[in-house]
Amino acid sequence: RPIRLIVPYPPGGPTDIIGRTINDRLGKRLGQQVVVDNRGGAATVIGAEIAARSPADGYTLLLATITTLAVNPALKSKLPYHPERDFAPVSMLAAQPYLLVVHPGVPATSVSQLVAHAKAQPGKLSFASAGIGAGAHLAAELLKHMARIDGVHIPYKGSGPAMTDLMAGQVAYMFAGISAAYPHTVSGKLRALAVSTAKRSASAPEIPTVAESGLPGYQTNTWNSLVVPRGTPAPIIQRLNTEVVGILNEPEVKERLKQQAIDPDPGTPAQLAAHIKSEVA
Repeated sequence: RPIRLIVPYPPGGPTDIIGRTINDRLGKRLGQQVVVDNRGGAATVIGAEIAARSPADGYTLLLATITTLAVNPALKSKLPYHPERDFAPVSMLAAQPYLLVVHPGVPATSVSQLVAHAKAQPGKLSFASAGIGAGAHLAAELLKHMARIDGVHIPYKGSGPAMTDLMAGQVAYMFAGISAAYPHTVSGKLRALAVSTAKRSASAPEIPTVAESGLPGYQTNTWNSLVVPRGTPAPIIQRLNTEVVGILNEPEVKERLKQQAIDPDPGTPAQLAAHIKSEVA
């Protein structure tokens, strides 16, 4: 029967882009159909819970993010899943910076101007996120904390719906995966102010970092990984790891992800397990 790849976000965001980049190739390598199942909502909790309660037989895969495996366990006292008890790591997939974008109507072309605009109307400037407690939400809260500004948080069920409202002018700004947001800045629908990582993105070197834009020390990013329900047989995990690593090392896949400002970062199950522990800490 088809293998289900659960993407815990609606279609259109960076996590969905990664999932749809690998699903067809994984299906061909395994000789079976791999179907993307978008289950957005509750900062990935809905999709993660479905995966955690699925049989550990190799037919359910979860495209887990920093939000799923590190942020949620650190922020929420009660979760319907446990990142280590319920999931077995397969491989890291990719990493990318968040991009701070604003609606073109916002009078700001830099982080410092956005901060000044927010301080001029404390508690009124609205910002979107992919959900309460999502990595992009924390990126925005970190900006608020370090810049000493306030604003109204508007959570969505994913970055896709959030950016739709941002482009419509319903909210003023947001942090989003650069792969999903950057094309809209090229088209003029959004304005890019900065990337969240310590260094500029190789895919968009013209965009400064938040740190060099007046908030030294600011740094965060997002990452995606592949996990399966705990108890999945080791040979299946190893086979999945081998095929996923092979896919992410294909020149065509590397180039496609590079065009989306996504950096492939495959590795072993042990490496992913160690990374998750480090991120939670």
